[in-house]
Amino acid sequence: MNRVEELSTRERRVLEAVIQTYVQTAEPAGSRTLSRLFGLGVSPATIRNTMSDLEEKGFLFHPHTSAGRVPTNKAYRAYVDGLIDRPTPVALAEGNHLAEVLSAHDSPIETILRRAAQSLGILTQELGVAMGPRLATSLLRSLDLVRVSDERLLMVLALEGGAVRTVFVEVAGSIAETALAEVTKVLNERLAGLTLEEIRTSVGQRLRDTIAVHHARELLNIFVQEAEALFDEKMALGEDRVLLGQAAVLAEQPEFAAADRMRRLIELTDRPQALADALRKRGETSGISITIGTEHADERLRDFTVVTAEYRAGSLAGVIGVIGPTRMPYEKVISLVNHTSQLLTELLP
Repeated sequence: MNRVEELSTRERRVLEAVIQTYVQTAEPAGSRTLSRLFGLGVSPATIRNTMSDLEEKGFLFHPHTSAGRVPTNKAYRAYVDGLIDRPTPVALAEGNHLAEVLSAHDSPIETILRRAAQSLGILTQELGVAMGPRLATSLLRSLDLVRVSDERLLMVLALEGGAVRTVFVEVAGSIAETALAEVTKVLNERLAGLTLEEIRTSVGQRLRDTIAVHHARELLNIFVQEAEALFDEKMALGEDRVLLGQAAVLAEQPEFAAADRMRRLIELTDRPQALADALRKRGETSGISITIGTEHADERLRDFTVVTAEYRAGSLAGVIGVIGPTRMPYEKVISLVNHTSQLLTELLP
């Protein structure tokens, strides 16, 4: 992690001024501009020398076509690390808008998350992103089997935190009502109170002594043999599925005027699953998590910053945030992402 402590007070002030100017204008910042706008108390020549020092330390770079400087990933990292401890309050109008959009009654979790991603994108002018709660450690409250046809059942899993997962179970032929009722009873007795992960890995052992029941044997065998698929937590609602806001908002930013960057943006939105690993990794960190440019393990994200926060739905955790160019209004983005995560935690069961 880069340390801002290596900078003098003057260097920090000049660095912040360069970043704020570049975020607002998307143009390299020059010493005269900084002197005029920020009242740094020193001459343009001194500012220019300080910028040269910052460039030598890797915080700024000097485009060949401009006399100004542009922040590096190292500069943004030093900047945001200082912002985490002094968050900017959310504007009242923006907070009210988010609360109104997210507080619709009786909406499925996925609908609420999609609204959150869209609203965040509009308010930050970035691409809003969200992922559903991770269900691997969610406890099974109850299980029900519903007949859909002679050869198909619907398994309904009611999970801790209010989440519900449904899975179709294919059977070879019609299952008697007595067998269906008995299997439902056995599954609830043996599996309720366990996590999906525990069920998936141990259902065979837990149901072993029940398979001898003749009229339920065939159906119980299906749950043993197909446990990997039937109780795969990744197939649950929203799990490892990325919900996106409006990419058009992000596409209007100057960074995406270049064809190669626009192509990378389109690739990300056309194949949102490419974001799943990065977002889920961010979700392992409580509070705000910010990954900037080359800090991403995935080369496709090297031009982007991802800002996320964890929200809770009961005992479950999901991810909400935004993705945008490394040049973004970090104060506003961090504040809005954090506020949205808190709203989701309050609203979700």
